[in-house]
Amino acid sequence: MNPIAITGSTGKLGRLAIEQLKAKLPGAELIALARTPAKAANLGVAVRPADYSDPASLELALAGVQALLLVSSNEIGSRVAQHRNVIAAAKKSGVRWIVYTSLLHADTSAIVSLADEHLATEADLKASGLTFTILRNGWYTENYTASVPGAVAGGAFLGSAGDAKISSAARADYAEAAAVVLSSTQHQNKVYELAGDHAYTLAELAAEISRQTGKSIPYKNLSEADYAAALVGVGLPAPVAQAFAAFDAGAAQGALFDDGGQLAKLIGHPSTPLAASVSAALKA
Repeated sequence: MNPIAITGSTGKLGRLAIEQLKAKLPGAELIALARTPAKAANLGVAVRPADYSDPASLELALAGVQALLLVSSNEIGSRVAQHRNVIAAAKKSGVRWIVYTSLLHADTSAIVSLADEHLATEADLKASGLTFTILRNGWYTENYTASVPGAVAGGAFLGSAGDAKISSAARADYAEAAAVVLSSTQHQNKVYELAGDHAYTLAELAAEISRQTGKSIPYKNLSEADYAAALVGVGLPAPVAQAFAAFDAGAAQGALFDDGGQLAKLIGHPSTPLAASVSAALKA
């Protein structure tokens, strides 16, 4: 299935996926697709310019490509059209297989603002006639541990997820799963629900921060509106703050929980422990 192209190659997940692919398929021809190619110059693979919103650039970028890791766009609200551009260009360019990063339990998720766009792309992939694999990624632990420094400085970890269980995994775990899938055709035309092995509540996350810092960092549960307001208060734009608060509200309805163990089975080892992710955030 060479060459293999990776979209979003300059993003955090794309970069990690390329590193994993280089390790698992040392002889593979890898192509990083990037809107700003200069940002991908240090990845150690071939680079081609590509923009989700520019069909012509996508067709050129995908010429000769056999397999594609389609890392979902980060432009919420524009994803469906952007992903359709990629799928259409892939068909025109002769791509045979697309591996797509979707959302955990996208068909039932309470985080509708994310799930609906992913479901639309999943449907487009299945209707395209191309071979596909859908990786329904759970929450990245980094989505929460990015708030660790602020929690330590402010003396509390804020959120609106209540006592919901969150089965997150490190971004590197999901990147490894993508590389494993692209390393073998046995995963074609399958849908995987990927999540961390050990679910935790935000109160338990706060307790782990407290343990590692030696400080008392309690979890303070807020209403969705109050949490959004708190995020605006620390400098986030209102739409972004409202989105993050809505994600926590979805978590409170079980949207970020899964105990199927498919991620660990794919990568062949347990997902990154919460303690390790907290430690990394504190050292960053």
